[in-house]
Amino acid sequence: MTRQALVVRGGWDGHMPVEATDLFIPHLEANGFTVRVEDVAATGGTPAVYADAEYMATVDLVVQCNTMNTIEKEEFEGLRAAVEAGTGLAGWHGGIADSYRNNSDYLTLIGGQFGCHPGKAPEERTGGQPDNYVPYTVNMLPAAAEHPITQGIGDFDLVTEQYWVLSDDYVDVLATTTQAVRAWDPWNRPVTSPAIWTRQWGKGRIFVATPGHNVEVLQDANVKTIIERGLLWAAR
Repeated sequence: MTRQALVVRGGWDGHMPVEATDLFIPHLEANGFTVRVEDVAATGGTPAVYADAEYMATVDLVVQCNTMNTIEKEEFEGLRAAVEAGTGLAGWHGGIADSYRNNSDYLTLIGGQFGCHPGKAPEERTGGQPDNYVPYTVNMLPAAAEHPITQGIGDFDLVTEQYWVLSDDYVDVLATTTQAVRAWDPWNRPVTSPAIWTRQWGKGRIFVATPGHNVEVLQDANVKTIIERGLLWAAR
């Protein structure tokens, strides 16, 4: 039986929501999903489709790539109800972890919220996105060794935005990343945040990976594999 995937995309153009999600649609289709795409620009930036309870009951997986937008009460309640009933919810970077700052219940559903991404030394900054691209390591935890999302993947390095995430202890963390202390930073000890996590909400599974700022990062072999597996893992 064909499963149904809903791709909700939009928000800040720097995260390349169209190009980023287009990378993974063929993977979903190859694994038996029929994919519907909703571009939120057509609905004023909010994910109006989530308020369609009849449709959402048929969705097996929501792939969300919608950064720094807002969500209306009935839209959020529709998404949460679908997840509680078994719809999977998955995404990467700001498309899921920095989507709807206006809704604290959404932040609770996801379990981790983008806080900041400390960048380069002040004298190295030129005013563009690369100011926030730094070398860092994604560190796999012991739980990652046998998990279907991360099995066979070891620690790996990236040069991109390193998310400092505010999270709670209901997330099941598979990998972390640690913000170092540098001469120009105001914090005085290293800070470790979840970089890849899962979460069970009712009957639904949630998957989040914080790497994924742009297409180049998403094409990293480790990042791409983790996200592809995470989408399948989260699906009903």
